[in-house]
Amino acid sequence: MLTCKEDLLAHLASLGLETETVEHPPLHTVEESQAWRRDMAPGGHFKNLFLKDREGQLWLIVALEETKIRLNRLYKRMEGAARLSFASAELMEEVLGVKPGSVTPFALANDKAHRVRPVFDKGLEAHERLYFHPLDNRATTAISRAGFMAFLAACGHEVTFMTLDEEAEQEAGQEA
Repeated sequence: MLTCKEDLLAHLASLGLETETVEHPPLHTVEESQAWRRDMAPGGHFKNLFLKDREGQLWLIVALEETKIRLNRLYKRMEGAARLSFASAELMEEVLGVKPGSVTPFALANDKAHRVRPVFDKGLEAHERLYFHPLDNRATTAISRAGFMAFLAACGHEVTFMTLDEEAEQEAGQEA
């Protein structure tokens, strides 16, 4: 299991993936992250939710930071999902190897049993550069979209891409 930022960065390097990592004070919210990164290069910044449905299935939701997510309606649009709630900190540490506040899609490398079903915002595709915590909310790692897709392939998880912002999806449907 990758237990720290250094382990993750070494793993990414072993896959031949280029990254840039910046250290900073612990960031716990989207607002804190936005205030800290004023001078950072453009790219996609995300919020990550580790969830469990009432059937026991685990989910990692990775959404653009500005996305409004309504858990009480999101599961109805996700194939195979039942009513969603936040998973416990203990389960997060057991399965993903991270603590609350440091949830990241990079932690999928620790889910060798593929217990987690990752769902990514389609908006990720609009960004060439992506930013995620490297298993620790005291740093941010930039990776190219192509590099990130290679990382996901190496993890072996089947990833679902969908529009997570229900309002954006409804607006797009009205325009069509």
